Amino acid sequence: MTAKRKDQEDVKPVRYAYGLTTALLIGGATISLVTGLPAGAQVAQNESSQISRMVPRSGAPASFADLTEQLAPAVVNISTRQRVQVQQQNNPFAGTPFADLFGGQGQGGPQTREAQSLGSGFIVSADGYVVTNNHVISAGNRSAEVESITVTMPDGTEYPAKLIGKDPQSDLAVLKINAGKAVPFVKFGDSANSRVGDWVIAIGNPFGLGGTVTSGIISAVYRNTGQGGAYDRYLQTDAAINRGNSGGPMFDMSGNVIGINNAIFSPSGGSVGIGFAIPAETAAPIVQKLIRGETIERGYLGVRIQPINEDLADSLGISHNKGEFIQMVEPGGAAAKAGIQAGDVVIEVDGKEVTRDQTLSFLVANTAPGKRIPIKLIRNGRTMTVNATVEQRPSDDQLAQQQFDPDAEQEDDQFSNPQPQGEGVAEQALGISVIPLTPQIARQLGASTDTQGVVVSAVDPSSDAGQKGLRRGDIILSSNYQDVTSPEALEKTVRSAKGSGRDALLLRVQRRGQPATYIPIRLR
Repeated sequence: MTAKRKDQEDVKPVRYAYGLTTALLIGGATISLVTGLPAGAQVAQNESSQISRMVPRSGAPASFADLTEQLAPAVVNISTRQRVQVQQQNNPFAGTPFADLFGGQGQGGPQTREAQSLGSGFIVSADGYVVTNNHVISAGNRSAEVESITVTMPDGTEYPAKLIGKDPQSDLAVLKINAGKAVPFVKFGDSANSRVGDWVIAIGNPFGLGGTVTSGIISAVYRNTGQGGAYDRYLQTDAAINRGNSGGPMFDMSGNVIGINNAIFSPSGGSVGIGFAIPAETAAPIVQKLIRGETIERGYLGVRIQPINEDLADSLGISHNKGEFIQMVEPGGAAAKAGIQAGDVVIEVDGKEVTRDQTLSFLVANTAPGKRIPIKLIRNGRTMTVNATVEQRPSDDQLAQQQFDPDAEQEDDQFSNPQPQGEGVAEQALGISVIPLTPQIARQLGASTDTQGVVVSAVDPSSDAGQKGLRRGDIILSSNYQDVTSPEALEKTVRSAKGSGRDALLLRVQRRGQPATYIPIRLR
């Protein structure tokens, strides 16, 4: 399932959704998990009876101190050490006695720097499995690489952590530490029974301060933030959540984890009492699959959708609160094969209504690939039903190749073009990065869907390609009169040219709205 949205990976341990700080929020599948086990941080089964007696009754407690004392040992701080490659500006004093004062003699080039990120997590087993958000342990941008992950216990003990598995779509990750002994842990609860007004406490590492506890109530269940996608489905709370709380647990009054703190809605960058947590019923099944090393499979129709807003509903003469509008149908996908068309309004999937709290993305993502389901829709004012065989959702990399914005820039760009980050033949010899040209990308670039070539995704402005005007979104059709049908084909012609002693390569380049042009590019 694809949805028209902006995806923005936050390099900080908490993500925001408001105005200029908008970030994609990811929420998810509803599969109840009732553990039936004693609540709270546990170090051994024979101690569970003592722990359970410390748990206060539901309702407004006189104090959260006993519950906090019980749970806090299982909540950890998580930090990553990252190596970031940044572009160095040319030294205007190169070749003069003042060069060393301004960074040396050389021309601008990539430099490597270290960066850190901080977040929270919680231990879910005595042998040291740790749950957190994927964005807590991931590189902040495409030019960064995570070198190490460290888990710090409440008593200050540090352990190196191994990444067991991650699921970017639900923003969940599982780590493993080896403490050499049983460690305190907590259990997932049943968030399906959460009610608006229930007390909750959040424990985490806001702003890197260390273990911090906040309390509040559940403000809303299954909150849809409008960011789109199958996992835009949260528990909302007014318990204070700030940077560094990401990945930390939200507990109910029985000491069970009913949510994983994930994002906030904030005009100021700080908590204003609107925080979002991934429901336990979403997280628990995914976490278990990651621990077991299983693949996370999700259903996929191949459509781009838009929620039904008031203007759209009025123009179509339909209800404001039900259904989602189909903006685009992927050729050859499950929806296209079922006869779904752009302009249709899907109102029901496999007998379940499509609503704001139960979106089309959510329903399809949680349908097993291969299952044939009825889909009720409205077309030109007429209600009809089609049957679709749900396909498996492609990987994020595959979906990224289908979506290409030639005007998009990386957050940390210092030039008008994104910088090549790889160390492949094209990057080294030509100063460009390329990706395969799919029919979807070809349409976005104004080319025929049967066009063969590769797409320029980044250009080094200091290279000959950059000096001669090559830019992101250009399509390379041939190299030295050899058709370029893949990045590997381009690399082959580069190697051939170098092997024959040539100093340049003749590229045939197509740009939107212009005829194809031959451009000689010097090799470096």
